[in-house]
Amino acid sequence: MDQELSMGSSKPYLLRALYNWIVDNNATPYMLVSADYEGMVLPAEFVDANNQMVLNVSPTACEALTIGNAEVRCNARFSGQPMELIVPVGGVLAIYAKENGQGMIFGEEPGGAPPPDGPSSDSDESDGKRNHLKVVK
Repeated sequence: MDQELSMGSSKPYLLRALYNWIVDNNATPYMLVSADYEGMVLPAEFVDANNQMVLNVSPTACEALTIGNAEVRCNARFSGQPMELIVPVGGVLAIYAKENGQGMIFGEEPGGAPPPDGPSSDSDESDGKRNHLKVVK
């Protein structure tokens, strides 16, 4: 039995568990999402300069929240306007409690795309590009 077992992503399971843990502890669950992830449906005017958005996904802030294996969906209001949000699970960068910052920041999962090779000899390391992720406290 040398075959490697291929498993799906653990991220949606962790999102559901952490969401329930945060709500059960009477805290407000926030999700940090990458607005440039393919399939993301968010109000563009609320996306920050890092192309990220923090969503309050508490039961009082959104309706019909579904954390599925492929995407997170809910209905929310932005400046009084109702909107259906669609967040692919891969675009969720973190889930945490607003009150104390406890939660999880997500990185690359095992079995995902392999990391790029180191810089090649002809690449310029000072091209001015910076990582767009930031630590949320």
